[in-house]
Amino acid sequence: MKINDILLKELMIMDLQGTTKEGVIDEMIASFSANGIINDVAVYKEGIMKRESQTSTGLGDGIAMPHAKNKAVNKAAVVFAKSAAGVDYASLDGQPAHLFFMIAAPEGANNVHLEVLASLSRLLINPDFIASLKKAETPEEVQALFAAAEAAREAKEQAEAAAKAAPVAATETKRPFVIAVTACPTGIAHTYMAEDSLKQMAEKMGVDIRVETNGSDGVKNALTADEIRRADGVIVAADKKVEMARFNGKHVLQRPVADGINKAEELITKAMRQEAPILNVKGDEVAASDSDEKQSIIGKVYKDLMNGISHMLPFVVGGGILIAISFLFETSFGAESPLFISFMAIGGAAFSFLIPILAGYIAMSIADRPGLLPGMAGGYLAVQANAGFLGGLIAGFMAGYIMVYLKKAFKGLPRALDGLKTILLYPVFGLLITGLLMYFLIGPVFSNINTAMITFLENLGTGNAVVLGAVLGGMMAIDMGGPFNKAAYAFSIGIFTDTGDGKLMAAVMAGGMIPPLAIGIATLLFKNKFTDIEQKSGLSNILLGLSFITEGAIPFAAADPMRVITSSILGSAIAGGLTQLWGVSIPAPHGGLFVITLANRPLMFLLALLIGTVVSAFTLGVWKKAKPQEAAK
Repeated sequence: MKINDILLKELMIMDLQGTTKEGVIDEMIASFSANGIINDVAVYKEGIMKRESQTSTGLGDGIAMPHAKNKAVNKAAVVFAKSAAGVDYASLDGQPAHLFFMIAAPEGANNVHLEVLASLSRLLINPDFIASLKKAETPEEVQALFAAAEAAREAKEQAEAAAKAAPVAATETKRPFVIAVTACPTGIAHTYMAEDSLKQMAEKMGVDIRVETNGSDGVKNALTADEIRRADGVIVAADKKVEMARFNGKHVLQRPVADGINKAEELITKAMRQEAPILNVKGDEVAASDSDEKQSIIGKVYKDLMNGISHMLPFVVGGGILIAISFLFETSFGAESPLFISFMAIGGAAFSFLIPILAGYIAMSIADRPGLLPGMAGGYLAVQANAGFLGGLIAGFMAGYIMVYLKKAFKGLPRALDGLKTILLYPVFGLLITGLLMYFLIGPVFSNINTAMITFLENLGTGNAVVLGAVLGGMMAIDMGGPFNKAAYAFSIGIFTDTGDGKLMAAVMAGGMIPPLAIGIATLLFKNKFTDIEQKSGLSNILLGLSFITEGAIPFAAADPMRVITSSILGSAIAGGLTQLWGVSIPAPHGGLFVITLANRPLMFLLALLIGTVVSAFTLGVWKKAKPQEAAK
């Protein structure tokens, strides 16, 4: 199969009309839909946007390659599209994108399709080829360029294979040898573009290189033990987990896959000069970092906590929303209804894992895989002791650091017992020590603390409840997804999981929805205060706000932090306080507007949201300075 078998003429858009990132995406998806390539626009777009949320597929140099592999795709295909004016696509180099390749791969795509898509990605590294594409005016010219480039590449690969098979002259100078692994979450485009970028740069620098790809079709060009042994250095350009233990004792440079595309020369130089740290593997523990700076204690604690919360959130959201829906069934059909019983049982099953998952993955972040068992067991014991969310947090951190010290304690054992550590010593002693501390000390102490805290919250007067709601709502807007935001959200989840009371969830949901909502409204009402690009982003911010995705406000906050953050905190605090004043409760931890019907007083929640949004939007709009006409354009 050739590239032109999936780069179809009838799909091409030689003059894109879209002027925003989402507009361009919608236009290309429409081409897929009109030609029967996809069967569900919403499902396919969800896959595209999920990939964009991980890392922008605006690769730089005027190229964007959005891609998705899901059940909505009938057959593999690529939309080629051109924009003469260029589109702000949030590209990695900050420049407008002119050439777009939207890739659609079926969920069960065979290796042939994936290899063709990989070949397409590799060709887009060549600047001369890109320049030719920009000049092409018809679909036929585009196909001709790809056919010629593909033929030239095949000829070059054959020549390289022949040269490799030829005997090496005895006088030939030994060249540096570097090995690399490339991988991205989707495994279709970035993986292979990083591979080709590294290969091309290595050729220019006179460096031999072998690149293993961890793509959607599995591992290709797997590195051999001999190659790993001979390598001067190792580059791991990956945005997902790859097998690291095999590089034990080597200088390993760990970077995002985008660096493999855009910083190939820097990575190869560091690798061949052995400027990366040496990877140390002890049993299940892998430790290496490219950073010369030591992470702060607060930064380390935050990273470990976020690892636990990120793994816990699917259980919170899935279980919480199903439980909330079950209450609707109970109201409509009664407590004996099979719908109520089944939804409550399913949601409750997910909820029963919350604290063990939280504690287990905090411990795993600290001590790698050996921390998972004592962490989860400690979390379960916290639940049994009624120590709640706080007890689970302590269990996770305690189990993680117990395993760290156990690793140090067993470090002096003979090497012959290394296998015994992982399979016997770590599980038994880690579980025993964590379990005893939880059973006799942490569980009872935090059970009393948890009970006291819940009693205090239940007996808060209206004034104090309003203050707490305002504080939590305001915290959601301080850093819009950062430590303050996550702390407020985690606290509210903890109370929600311990009591089933969704009052504080209402406060943080309102507080988190307001920053993007207010910015979107301000761009509509005060157009002279925002650039064209900011105005176009306003509508998407309204959608993000309605969905309780606070992070949509971050680009505006980064550009004008004082005005945007201050106005957002003001509106969010007001809305959070009003939800408590009016006794609003939302028994669902996420969903924004889409779970409002689950609230006990949905109209009062919407009123609080409206008041907070209007306050923030007008504060920002009035405070912000008008843009000169040319600057706005």
